[in-house]
Amino acid sequence: MSDAEKNAGAGGKPVRKVRPPRKITTGYRANVPFQRLSATKVRRIADNVRRKPYTEAIALLDVLPHKGARLLSKLIQSAAANALSRNKNLDEGMLYVKELLIDVGPTMKRMWTRGRGRADRLLKRSCHISVVVDEIGAKEVGNGSEG
Repeated sequence: MSDAEKNAGAGGKPVRKVRPPRKITTGYRANVPFQRLSATKVRRIADNVRRKPYTEAIALLDVLPHKGARLLSKLIQSAAANALSRNKNLDEGMLYVKELLIDVGPTMKRMWTRGRGRADRLLKRSCHISVVVDEIGAKEVGNGSEG
């Protein structure tokens, strides 16, 4: 029996693999699920602000003209507000964007009418955005699985 046959579900279709659980990180988080924007478009912007200081990340996002930049800016500000409200000893200069995850959300499928009675498929993609901000120089708590 081949690997393809072992992994086949009902009807001979391959079973979708489940992603392993993410490493639990410390910090102050905020997330927005089901955002109506393609994950690839948001990832382009997220790569520019990942692991940057909070003030630098917000300054960079404010000058970018993209819709995703506005969404990321609001979300990072929300995570920073969570941090500042939970820990009164922090200020904005002590924070950095520790983790910024853009996951693919559900895709809405719509019909797009074309000429000669035909129809094409219109894919309205969405994404889930999660951000973790933490104090600069904070110790990372490991879960013991690292070598």
